[in-house]
Amino acid sequence: MATVLLIGTLDTKGPETAYLRDAVQANGCETLVLDSGILGEAVGITADFPRAVVAEAAGSTIDALRNAGTRGKAVEEMLKGVRKITLDLLAEGRIHGMAALGGAEGSVLAAAAAKVLPIGFPKLIVSPIASGHRKFAPFVGTKDVLVMHSIVDILGLNDISRTVFESAAAAIAGMAKGYEVRGALAPSGRKAVAATMLGNTTRPLMHMKPQIEAHGLDFVIFHANGVGGQAMEELISAGQFAAVLDYTLSEVAGNIAGGFHVGGPARLDAAAQAGIPQVVVPGCLDFVVWGAKHEVPPQYAGRPTYYHNPEFTLVRLTAEEQMAATRFVVDKLNHAVGPVTVVVPLGGGSIMDIDGGAFWQPELNRRCWDALRDGLKREIRYVEVPAHINDPSFADAALAELMRLI
Repeated sequence: MATVLLIGTLDTKGPETAYLRDAVQANGCETLVLDSGILGEAVGITADFPRAVVAEAAGSTIDALRNAGTRGKAVEEMLKGVRKITLDLLAEGRIHGMAALGGAEGSVLAAAAAKVLPIGFPKLIVSPIASGHRKFAPFVGTKDVLVMHSIVDILGLNDISRTVFESAAAAIAGMAKGYEVRGALAPSGRKAVAATMLGNTTRPLMHMKPQIEAHGLDFVIFHANGVGGQAMEELISAGQFAAVLDYTLSEVAGNIAGGFHVGGPARLDAAAQAGIPQVVVPGCLDFVVWGAKHEVPPQYAGRPTYYHNPEFTLVRLTAEEQMAATRFVVDKLNHAVGPVTVVVPLGGGSIMDIDGGAFWQPELNRRCWDALRDGLKREIRYVEVPAHINDPSFADAALAELMRLI
C-alpha cells in the first residue's frame, strides 16, 4: 500500500496534521508522521518520528536546539534532520508521497524535504503563505512541489480548513498511489537537448522542436525566468543532457540589472564545466522583467518599457548594463571545456528589439556584438545572421550549428 510521509510542527499543528493523516488513510494510503517542531510537545497526535529523533538525525539533540540562541539557528539544524530522515525513507522504498501543513516555519521545514526529493516524487505543501506577494522559491526551489493555498491559517478545524485538508489528502493519496504503481520513471535512453525560452522567443523554439525530435533527440525547454535557468543548470550538472541550446539569456540581464528573472552567478557554468556542446544565442539580453506598470521601481523611470501583459512590464537595459551582460556571457563561455558556437541575430534579439520597436538600439547592439566577437577565445565559433531572433531563417541557422556540434 502506498505510504505518505506527513511533516508538521506538531506542537502547533498537531490536531490539523492528525486530521490530514486520517483523511489520507481514508483515501487508501498508509501514513508516517514526522514531527519537525522544536519548542513544545506534540498535541493531539503521536509521531512516528518524534522531534527528538529528528534532532538526533541532524547530529544534535532537541534540548540543544531549544537553547540554540535564535529560532532561525534551531530551524537550520532541524532542517538537516528532516532531510536525512526523508531521504532515508525514500532510499528504503518506504514512502511514495510527502505532504505537510505549515505556516512560515512549518512550510520551510517541510520544503527542506520536498526540495531534496526527486522530480516525479509526489510532494505537497498546504500553507497560508502560498498567496499574495510571497515568493515561492523557499518552498519550491527548482523541484515539482505542489503548493496549495490553505485560505485560512492552520489553527483549528472548521468548514473551510476541513474542506481544504480533504482536498489535499485526496490529491496526495492519488499521487502516491500512482507513484507506487509506476515508480520513478525509467530513462528513455534518448539523448536530450536542453534549451531556454520565454514568450519573446517561443516561435523559433516551436519551429525547431519537430526538427530536433526527428533526429531522435528529446527537446527539453526551460522557461528563462530565473528558476528555469537554475533548474537547467542543476540537471546539466546531473548529466541529463547531451547538448544545450541557450537561446534566451534574460536571466543574465537580470543578474546585471535586477527584476524577476535573475539566474544567479552560476548561470552558464554547468554546460561549460560539463564539456557538452553549446549553441548560445544572446536573446533577450536587452531587458529585465518587473511586475505591473505601477510596480516598476522608481529608479527605472524614464527608460523604454514594454507592456507585456497586466502582470509583467519589460524595462530596457542601459548601454552600460547591456555591455556588462555581454561581458558576463563572454567570461562564462571562455571557461567552457567543450565546443561552443555563438549565433547572433543582427536583426534584433527580442520582440521589441527590432526596427521600429520600443527597445531597438542598433548601434548599441553592434557595440555589444563586437565586444562578444572580440572577447571570445579563438576556439569558440562566432556566427552572425542577418535576421531577427524570431525569424525562421535565424532559427534554422542556430539549429544547423547545433546539429553540427552534436
